[in-house]
Amino acid sequence: MYNGIIVINKEPGYTSSDVVAKLRGILHTRKIGHTGTLDPDAVGVLPVCLGNATRLVELIGDRDKEYLCKMRLGVVTDTQDMSGTVLSEHTPEETMCILRAQSPDLEALIASAAERFIGEISQIPPMYSAVRIKGKRLYELARAGKTIDRPARQVTIHSIELLPEGLLAENVTGAAVDPVVTLRVVCGKGTYIRTLCEDIGGILTTGAAMEHLTRTRVGNFSLQQAVTLDELDRMVHEDEKALRKVILPTDSFFPDAPEITVKTESLKYLENGNPLEPEDLTGLSIPFEELKTARVYDEEHRFYALYRYEPERKVLIPVKMFLEHTHS
Repeated sequence: MYNGIIVINKEPGYTSSDVVAKLRGILHTRKIGHTGTLDPDAVGVLPVCLGNATRLVELIGDRDKEYLCKMRLGVVTDTQDMSGTVLSEHTPEETMCILRAQSPDLEALIASAAERFIGEISQIPPMYSAVRIKGKRLYELARAGKTIDRPARQVTIHSIELLPEGLLAENVTGAAVDPVVTLRVVCGKGTYIRTLCEDIGGILTTGAAMEHLTRTRVGNFSLQQAVTLDELDRMVHEDEKALRKVILPTDSFFPDAPEITVKTESLKYLENGNPLEPEDLTGLSIPFEELKTARVYDEEHRFYALYRYEPERKVLIPVKMFLEHTHS
């Protein structure tokens, strides 16, 4: 039985559910959950929770995410990315004429359009998405040729940065024009980057569709620590030591919460998820009343739970329980 978090570098062609199915075969374990949908054509960071860490799925999914996105100007599709049917299109030359008619400073023009979407905004989920409405996935309706009204959702976009490559680099060097802009987007949960691209294209009056998407970060999980499914499969068969390194311990998700240890004679309170008092603990590094949240262990340093301090009762109460078991 494996417990912990693996950061998968998802490759194109897999849905998030496909990744979970593959992992069940590779690790021979059933208790696996992914932390949020990533489109099949998108690549990059997909944290996956194993064993007792599946209780973290929602917490990880709520964390901010960072993306690198290539946005093609001059085209609108029914999927909001380049995999869909083209609904309208300008040639690259026409696209550049539309942009330059608005401003000779293309970087400032595009940055100004993007900045309008920073903050809390409303987004309408695309028809080609996994959102359920009245029990039906939107993409199932879209594939049947149906379009329905979708309620707008509030999402938060923290920053949009234009990177000096693609169209902006070519504009400076005088090379052939390809109207593709690269964006770095940091956003909250539930944000559709392809919808953002289409909306920016609407402001620019050229239209736009997402050409490529890489998720580079989810919370503290980064692309640098991610492994592909093939790499993981090799580790399972050839390198157990490397495998153990890439399975991050469940408690590592709470690096800012101090460790506390429950005395053996008080372990029954912890095992039952009861409140904890100062006399139940040993080796406190900070005063009990100054604890906000804490990782709770037994005297053999097995991780059991995340607790938080409740000042009214002056006790620690459980937030989530994780009775840790070692894997074979």
